[in-house]
Amino acid sequence: MADLIHELIIDSAKSDGDRPALLFRDSSLSYSQLLDMIQRVSNGLLTAGVSAGERVAVYLPKQLETVATLFGASFAGASFVPVNPALKPRQVTYILNHCQTGVLVTSQQRLEQLADQVTDWPELHTIVVIDEAVSDAVVGQIRRAPWIRLDTWNGLLSAPWKQPHRRIDGDMVAILYTSGSTGNPKGVVLSHRNMMAGARSVSQYLENTREDRVLAVLPLSFDAGLSQLTTAFCVGASVTLMDYLLPRDVLKALVHYRITGLGAVPSLWNQLVQLEWPPEIVGTLRYITNTGGAMPVATTTALQQRLPRTSIYLMYGLTEAFRSTYLPPDQVSIRPRSIGKAIPNAEILVINEAGELCGPNEPGELVHRGALVALGYWNDPEKTAERFKPSPVQDNNLPVPELAVWSGDQVMLDEDGYLYFVNRKDDMIKTSGYRVSPTEIEEVAYSSGLVAGAAAMGVPHPQLGQTILLIVTPVEGSTAEHETLRQELIDYCRRELPGFMQPAQIVVRDSMPHNQNGKIDRRALAKEHC
Repeated sequence: MADLIHELIIDSAKSDGDRPALLFRDSSLSYSQLLDMIQRVSNGLLTAGVSAGERVAVYLPKQLETVATLFGASFAGASFVPVNPALKPRQVTYILNHCQTGVLVTSQQRLEQLADQVTDWPELHTIVVIDEAVSDAVVGQIRRAPWIRLDTWNGLLSAPWKQPHRRIDGDMVAILYTSGSTGNPKGVVLSHRNMMAGARSVSQYLENTREDRVLAVLPLSFDAGLSQLTTAFCVGASVTLMDYLLPRDVLKALVHYRITGLGAVPSLWNQLVQLEWPPEIVGTLRYITNTGGAMPVATTTALQQRLPRTSIYLMYGLTEAFRSTYLPPDQVSIRPRSIGKAIPNAEILVINEAGELCGPNEPGELVHRGALVALGYWNDPEKTAERFKPSPVQDNNLPVPELAVWSGDQVMLDEDGYLYFVNRKDDMIKTSGYRVSPTEIEEVAYSSGLVAGAAAMGVPHPQLGQTILLIVTPVEGSTAEHETLRQELIDYCRRELPGFMQPAQIVVRDSMPHNQNGKIDRRALAKEHC
């Protein structure tokens, strides 16, 4: 039985190697072909000098090379860092430097966008471009950083065999970056054990089999998106990779690939229910899942009507524990606002301010314990200590305390033990399935040099969950009209921030309210503008 995540592919290749593992547009890879590719990626990474646990970043959309690199890094004994392809150079450079990335796998087009940053990557020793050739312009830019070796995908795959580093299930295999309530994103460190426990747990309650065909529309940098790969590979199912342009493209893919499983965030479900669904989907789509925020009851009801034979799973998770709860399909009509109960092999506790278990209908913090609890935050012991703390229920005679992850989410249990989300303890903005740090938006606004004060906050939105409102004041001595400043700031944010972090509205004020500590009074601003 597999203990390391790449062994999932090895096991399926041995038992039924001709079965399709990955589909992308008109291309496909069987499990045997995928295994061959990840072995060759491993050889290439080891030939490039990758050490045990060293970080291999992948800055690509969902495609065959992306998946091969993730699992090839695992095969080599390294760790992978999937970088959201929607991020801009500012955010990419932060991630590469924060986790001391040794290898970056990307495309020529994306490298051209990053080229001005190459001298800012002191730990990076190898860049692999998946295109057959690299332009002279890109080569010239890379020469500004002589410590960086440039290679192509074909060059990587043609390297001689190398013995992988020995790893065990407790070793780090991935770092996923997720926004925190303040400042830059945090790197959540996941072990093989974390990811394997998640794959087995999720595939168990979704009742996945080798006959399933999963459509992967969520980003692979998102824990739920990555989980779709590991869950499918756990049972030898196939995954179709898709970066859609329009929601109707998703419906077309469901028909074309005869998809049996689809996971999405509420913003996409809200758009999909507005469309006309082809009748073929009703006969093939076995289950759907929701994650990344609460599903509106009206959307759930509409999906039930359109998909009478499809099981609907409402799920809750946090990157620090991969998945936490799910609501069984037979409970969706009974308690559609619930986030369910603990997934298999996890325990979910609701803890009050006194550190005690809450009773029914008493709000408290959701605490997750079990094999899925991550190893902490990369290079951030202070934030790790804040979130990863001793479990509130454990044998006090244990020589080493068990750590649980304290989510920061307020929830409640009903009399039957089902959980309900109440609110966040911090100011995180939840939009389109993403968690966005207000501070990160504000820091970009300040870096423009246009503003003296900035406050970002979430505004309720029926489809997206929340949109981002940015309130600013001009720098002292500015003579620009408010509308001129607003437009200049919009243009700056478009250059510096990915689409999901763009403020939907920017308000320019002459002054900000402040609380007794001299800080911007966000509560007063929210009352006035939200």
